[in-house]
Amino acid sequence: MKKLMFSVFMLFGMVLCTQGQDISKNAIGLRLGDSDGFGAEVSYQRGLSQKNRLEFDLGWRNRNNHYYNNARFVKLTSLYQWVWNIEGDFNWYVGAGGGIANGSYSYNDDGKRYTDNYTYAFVAGDIGIEYLFDFPLQLSLDFRPEVYFSDRVKDDYGSDIGISARYRF
Repeated sequence: MKKLMFSVFMLFGMVLCTQGQDISKNAIGLRLGDSDGFGAEVSYQRGLSQKNRLEFDLGWRNRNNHYYNNARFVKLTSLYQWVWNIEGDFNWYVGAGGGIANGSYSYNDDGKRYTDNYTYAFVAGDIGIEYLFDFPLQLSLDFRPEVYFSDRVKDDYGSDIGISARYRF
């Protein structure tokens, strides 16, 4: 418990001591991620202030695990992010948001193969690091945990590690 309290105290102190970085008013690009499968998303960021922005991702995912075979779905995610400067052109950010997904999957049960469609909602967190080049390119690496809400999804939790390249304007 003491370690947890110390960690929270240190994180709070870092947040208060960091300085804001001018973030781009707009950025658009591609986010590639892995969540029990591979997926690509078109990613758009809209700066709200020097320290805050919105991110919208629309993409396609596939997933294969012990529950699903050939699961394919379209996913829309929106996040509100807080951005802090580390040093120079390096920033780190955290965010929270959610989204909706729609897809299909197949599974085996009692020796029979079934195919089904599903839609689910989810809440998501986001933590990452980014580098802003002198020209209008932004590269980032992030971790996105997600909690799913649907009686059709067997896993209630998933996480995604993604790498992004965006054009800033």
